[in-house]
Amino acid sequence: MKDELTIIVPIFNEEESLSAFFLEMDKFVQVCPITAKILLVNDGSTDSSPVLIKDKCGQAVQYEALFLDGNYGLSTAIKAGIDHCTTTLIGYIDADLQTHPADFLSYLDFFPEYDMVNGIRQNRQDSLVKKISSKVANKYRRFMINDNIEDSCCPLKIIKTDRAKALPFFTGMHRFLPALVQLQGGTVKQLPITHSPRYAGTAKYHLHNRLIGPFFDILAFRWMRSRYISYTTAPLS
Repeated sequence: MKDELTIIVPIFNEEESLSAFFLEMDKFVQVCPITAKILLVNDGSTDSSPVLIKDKCGQAVQYEALFLDGNYGLSTAIKAGIDHCTTTLIGYIDADLQTHPADFLSYLDFFPEYDMVNGIRQNRQDSLVKKISSKVANKYRRFMINDNIEDSCCPLKIIKTDRAKALPFFTGMHRFLPALVQLQGGTVKQLPITHSPRYAGTAKYHLHNRLIGPFFDILAFRWMRSRYISYTTAPLS
């Protein structure tokens, strides 16, 4: 069976960047060596993002939309996207153009050997506070759960769909996607990718939800991992 890819794009109030994002995504779809679809997940946007999403889906058959009835947060938006995917591979990218669809092309070379490819953002184009908080959070996560993932929250990933649909989900799980794949016995490849300043709009995360939230989420992950059921069957003797 030939691979096909669905790229999930969670969207919350991104009206200023969507038009430029669609242009970059269109370029990727044209050169992608496998069939690629785009699933836009509107997470309760209150700006003109829903109108832009509907317009794009009406213009391009590669685009589909999923509208949540409120703002549930990134983890829920990603899970909703995964639940609606039917292709063999699932990608994830944010719409702020800090990461770029073109970098997905290098990911495809590592399937089916790996279960997931995760990016490592090079030369981070973020504010000093964002850089420091992200660095502290990544170091703390690696210390606490020993997953050896350099940039767990990098918003550029591809994962085999069967792995994605089997992931245990909880609020904050988007921070642990590579570790959750590893928990299932899956393999994760890490690749350096380009990183750009936010194209437009404002970041949805601040110091509190970059440090305080992840602290408690790591404790929840450790608790879940210690109780995770995993087994293999033995052949009849």
